[in-house]
Amino acid sequence: MSDFAQIPMQFVGPLKVSGTTIEGDFEVPLATYEIPLWPSVNRGARVSMNCEGGIKCTLVDDRMTRSVLFEAPDATAAVLAREQIKIGLPKLQEIVEGTSRFAKLINLNSQIAGNLLFLRFEFTTGDASGHNMCTQAAEALMNHILGNHPNLKYGSISGNYCSDKKATAVNGILGRGKYVVAEMTIPGKICRRYLKTTPEKVVQLNIRKNLIGTLLAGGSRSANAHFANMLLGFYLATGQDAANIVEGSQGFTICEEREGDLYFSVTLPNLIMGTVGNGKGLDFVLENMQRMGLTEDRAPGENSKRLACLCAAQVLCGELSLLAAQTNPGELMDAHRRIERAQKI
Repeated sequence: MSDFAQIPMQFVGPLKVSGTTIEGDFEVPLATYEIPLWPSVNRGARVSMNCEGGIKCTLVDDRMTRSVLFEAPDATAAVLAREQIKIGLPKLQEIVEGTSRFAKLINLNSQIAGNLLFLRFEFTTGDASGHNMCTQAAEALMNHILGNHPNLKYGSISGNYCSDKKATAVNGILGRGKYVVAEMTIPGKICRRYLKTTPEKVVQLNIRKNLIGTLLAGGSRSANAHFANMLLGFYLATGQDAANIVEGSQGFTICEEREGDLYFSVTLPNLIMGTVGNGKGLDFVLENMQRMGLTEDRAPGENSKRLACLCAAQVLCGELSLLAAQTNPGELMDAHRRIERAQKI
């Protein structure tokens, strides 16, 4: 048995969450050394409990990818091979289903650079995040293609056109993981009471900081204050591959003032997570999943969708709280000094 790193963990909430895949009040776990994160997310959660409908979560898309790389004699041969491979898509789908009970091939994208052919396979993977499932399926597909296209040579089982654990545009455009939007409308009086700010101030800061500031910094498909903070805490507490916060934190905060109220939303196109697979059998992870109501009696794929919605909801809570704090001079640093000095870890 390997040693374990001990990371402080607390449940935050309850959060009021609604949507087509989930409904109710939930507590969610966050494992982090950034201890001011707990009261910050709790503040956003408290707001959700005082807003009609709470946080509405919408699952926009769900797919996992693996790209493979072939070497062709030249670009013309690469194009011909690509077209023949696409024609044989039904056979490829059959091959994938032979590698796993849950993996299904749903799409195929490609890029050609010189004599190199990149194929990006897109799968559904049930309740698993799907890293290994997709690689195993891609390996079987690659062997089949090499056997039927003698002009092609093996390049790599991963061609970086996936793209795994890297900040790229392709994931947001074509999809990798679960694409979730979480949104909430906050009455002006609730905004002033719990967040100590106004809708107008939050909207202005979001434009200046998250949109313009990120643009000036050269951000890649990203406009948010600190998605990565909440994602890392949630990933570690639920047994996920934490390196996937690289693409997971590429998302957008969008808010508007609506007749005196604050519409606030977070869009996370690349949430790579699951409720089964490596890391999910640890006792504390199993306990956390059960506490969030993720039980084995649901249809395949439902638990992972609910998990992604809860993840997006707590990201919204933390993002809302931080932006509200930053509209007030001194509040952010005062909170860090007060909380971190009181809770040494």
